Amino acid sequence: MPSTNVFGLHAVHSLLLNNAASVTRLYVSEARSDKRLAEIQALAEEKHIQLQRVAKKALHELVGEVKHQGVVAVCSLREPLSEPQLLKMVMSLEKAFLLVVDGVTDPHNLGAILRSADAAGVDAVIVPKDGSAGLTPAVRKVACGAAETMAFCPVTNLKRTLAELKSMGIWFYGAADTATSNYTSVDYSGAVGLVVGAEGKGLRRLTKEACDDLISIPMAGTVSSLNVSVATGICLFEVVRQRQL
Repeated sequence: MPSTNVFGLHAVHSLLLNNAASVTRLYVSEARSDKRLAEIQALAEEKHIQLQRVAKKALHELVGEVKHQGVVAVCSLREPLSEPQLLKMVMSLEKAFLLVVDGVTDPHNLGAILRSADAAGVDAVIVPKDGSAGLTPAVRKVACGAAETMAFCPVTNLKRTLAELKSMGIWFYGAADTATSNYTSVDYSGAVGLVVGAEGKGLRRLTKEACDDLISIPMAGTVSSLNVSVATGICLFEVVRQRQL
């Protein structure tokens, strides 16, 4: 099974809490000894994961010159969903909650989006295979364990996938700053998919046309738009709020 490295104190701690079974090896710097590292060590012992102390140089060899903060977990990768697996999963859900991320290339934004999607209870995140950030180590670090638990599906033709999902009863709302519908004024109580676009450019034309409705977040200040990960989190938790009523 393929593996990847997750690094950073918060990311590794979240990984051990939420998906310890995926961790195959855990390395910490022999030069570091503090409360935060002690918490990781205690959690690793609780989860029966062997921790190995190594020189800082060995950590650099694993992940390069990044801010690993003295801790690196090697974990087995959760295989991305194929399109047929995605459709099968959606068919089994009573009320699907999907997130479509159209061409977000910044790994920090995608990582933050995955973290919010996991917290909001999203069933799957769908991205185009081309022109989108993948599940890189940088994405996994920002996602703080969500990349190892969230169902993630890269698709070849996003418009076609949306059409197939719409035929199964999913209603798609695309976030666009030109939309006239307030994001709080639409009904998310059924099977829904939220569609968000790339940094700066927003949704591509074909993706926007594939949505059933477009929504926007009212802006009261001087800035014209929010960061895509922030806007995504706001919209996701409006879905959560409505479903909890």
